[in-house]
Amino acid sequence: MRRFLIWSALALVIGLALAGTGYWAYWNFHARFQPVTIARNQAEIQRLLDEASWVSAGGGGEPLYIIGYRDSAATQRYELEEADKLRAGGVEVRVIVFARPDLEGQVRSTPAERSTVAELWLSRDWSLYQRWTATPSGSWTAAGIPVADGNLARSAVVDASRQFVTRLTTLLREAGAPIGYPLILWRDRDGFLKACACADSRSWAFIRDDVNAPDSIAPADIGTPEPTVPPAVAIPGDGSPASLPYPTLPPIPPAGSGSPDPAGATPGPGAPGGTQPAPGPTTPASPPQATREDETTFF
Repeated sequence: MRRFLIWSALALVIGLALAGTGYWAYWNFHARFQPVTIARNQAEIQRLLDEASWVSAGGGGEPLYIIGYRDSAATQRYELEEADKLRAGGVEVRVIVFARPDLEGQVRSTPAERSTVAELWLSRDWSLYQRWTATPSGSWTAAGIPVADGNLARSAVVDASRQFVTRLTTLLREAGAPIGYPLILWRDRDGFLKACACADSRSWAFIRDDVNAPDSIAPADIGTPEPTVPPAVAIPGDGSPASLPYPTLPPIPPAGSGSPDPAGATPGPGAPGGTQPAPGPTTPASPPQATREDETTFF
């Protein structure tokens, strides 16, 4: 009986250890990357999203919101790798940017960033957002954009972007959603509002599955075809198969004689059609003799 109790207690301990390990593995490798369904404050969260000044490339469809700041590498990576897949699934990607407030005396945004955020919230210019994100942060000067610092109206817009994020994160925490950037919000097929702090790429597949977006898309063919080289033109006489053969020419008659007739006779100079004997051997002309003058010899 005692041995049975010992083995039973040992089996119970092993079973609890295995169950705890399995639960930890499920949470660590799967559950913690799943999005959170918002069951509280849905109406107020949706109202904030509708009132915010987002920028978009268009396309229609159900909206998906990407919220982040300019220097967030995870936000830039998510938009670069996932935005086209989401659009291929029929989703309209809307981006909301904000300028982070100072923290304990540390400035976390630049004057150029604050000016650009104010301009985007006022104009919602997608081409400006593309130029901004395509330029390294340290090289962006916001040239041609009105300065926000010292401008009461534009500074108020920058503060409005910060107040939007502060209120949104408060509502999401109350709903049990984690906070991180990029912060993604969308509605699934059943219309439930979901949120994801998607800094880890292992969370991205859940969003694609919810909106029925493909896991990959074929890259656009932006290359130009190579120029076609025209075929070489055969030149007669170059030895190629397409060239023409050289013509066969008759022998050249001796100087002073006429052209041979078909009978082999040569017309004489006296009468037409007459013949004359073949010319006999000729004596070669003697070479010229040198004559001497005073200084020069001529031939």
